[in-house]
Formats: sequence, structure tokens, C-alpha cells
Amino acid sequence: MRNRIAPFLPAPLRSRIAPDWKPKPVVAVVRLSGTIGPSQPLRGGLNLAGVAPALEAAFSMRGVRAVALLINSPGGSPVQSSLIYKRIRALAEEKSLPVYAFAEDVAASGGYMIACAADEIYADESSILGSIGVVSAGFGFTGLIEKLGVERRVHTAGESKAMLDPFQPEKPEEVARLEALQRDVHAYFKKLVSEARGTRLKADDPEIFSGAFWAGAGAVERGLADGIADLRSKMRELFGSEVKLKLVTSRAPWWRPSGGGGIGSSRAEGLFQRLGAGFAAELGDGLIAAAERRSLWSRFGL
Repeated sequence: MRNRIAPFLPAPLRSRIAPDWKPKPVVAVVRLSGTIGPSQPLRGGLNLAGVAPALEAAFSMRGVRAVALLINSPGGSPVQSSLIYKRIRALAEEKSLPVYAFAEDVAASGGYMIACAADEIYADESSILGSIGVVSAGFGFTGLIEKLGVERRVHTAGESKAMLDPFQPEKPEEVARLEALQRDVHAYFKKLVSEARGTRLKADDPEIFSGAFWAGAGAVERGLADGIADLRSKMRELFGSEVKLKLVTSRAPWWRPSGGGGIGSSRAEGLFQRLGAGFAAELGDGLIAAAERRSLWSRFGL
């Protein structure tokens, strides 16, 4: 009975009533799931603004011994990936806490960059990791507008302002500039992974930085991950069978009223009013974004 009430007692009184009591180790768990990029009303996205509150809360949790990241992302924005990575590392150093990453279905491209913020990375046998590369994809509509009889009119101040316009033919010099930009971003990605993984990385394998990806065992073999393990088992192995895993969630979605009202609440009505005439445009953008997200996941058979 004394040990049951010990956690609720002031420290001086606790030491007298239950001197043998020890708090159970706590590991804060943060789930980082989805494609990486900006969030808008009709398109979700994993980004620093959305995950920062959960990260801050996890690293500041009372009695926390470590922070575990559950990662399930095929990638997306390299900038948001880098910002999340840097925030995790800054908090880990500030709070002097170890960080463990656990890949679920996929931790690829930007998702793998975020995983590299952990001191150790673990995966399931069927998890997919890697895809350390940069890609830019789009569509060309020149043939379509010719068939429709549409005339494209573009006026710029700055010769590169309309570079890679999908309604105009590709120009070799513009493609060359895009490829140079991609090489710069790729070089940063490779440097980040090399520094994060250190000597564990089999850097002499030319495929590691080629954009290729592997299942769990292949990722471990190449040093992209430290082992095959799930969150609960690994944390019990490191911190004992009584470890407490506490999930820390981000803020509520935009459509969820903070006061607990239903869809007919004044707040929900206000949200739809603010969408106004732009709702159809947002819906169209949202459908395109959904297709883009679907294509990212489908690259990994998901």
C-alpha cells in the first residue's frame, strides 16, 4: 500500500514512508506519420509546425528516460525533413536524452532523414528504409493545349522567372539548372546521413546513396539501421519490464472543435465560411495533393 501511494507524496514524506520506492522508468513516444510537407485545410502534412509541440512535450516530460520516434513516412519536403531532424537533435542535446527511432511500414527519403535524428534506428523485418536521393516530378501540357487551341501567355521580369513552366516546352539549360539544385540537396542529405550513422554505415556500398531502398535486414546489413526490433520489446530490454511508454500527441486537427462541439458547432460553421468561394479550388488542390501522396507511398508497394 505504501508503494502505491508513494508517487503522490512529496519527496521528503515519500522517503520516510516508502524509502525503497523507485519510480518506474518512462519513455516518451512520438508518432511521426505521413508525407512530409506543408499542411492546408484539405491536405495533411508532416512538418515542423505540426510536430514541434509534441516533441517539446516529449523531451520535457517529467521523469522521462528516453524519447522514442515511431516513423512511418515515404518522404516529401527536404526542408521540413531537415527542420524536424534539427529540432529533435537540439532537444536531445539540450535535455541530454537518448533518442530511438522505430521504422514502421516505411522510413524512406525524408522519413529516413528524420530517423537519422535518433541515436539508434530499429525496423521490422518488412520495414522499408533508405531512398537517399532527390526527385522532382511533374507533367508537360504543351501537346494538350495545342490540341485545345489554347494560347499560353507569360510575361516576366527576370529571364528565369518562368523556368520549367509545364505549359511550355522544356529547355535544356533549365533542366541543367534543376539538376544542379538537386545535386546540392542530395549532397546535404548524404552528409547528414554519413555524420549521423558514422562508422556503422557501410559507406563503400555505392547503392546506399543512389536512391535505392531495402527491407529491414538489408538496411541493417548496410548500416542504415541498428537492428530488428519493435518499440515495446526494445524499451523493455533497455529500461526493464516495468518501463512506461507514454504516447505524446500533436495538436488536434483543424476540423476538431477545441470545446468538444460537434460538426454543427459555431466554430465548425466558421471554418466552412472562411473557406468560402475558394473551397472548390482547395478541393482541386487537395485531390492533386492526394494523388501525389498516393504516388509517394506506392513507390514502396504500400
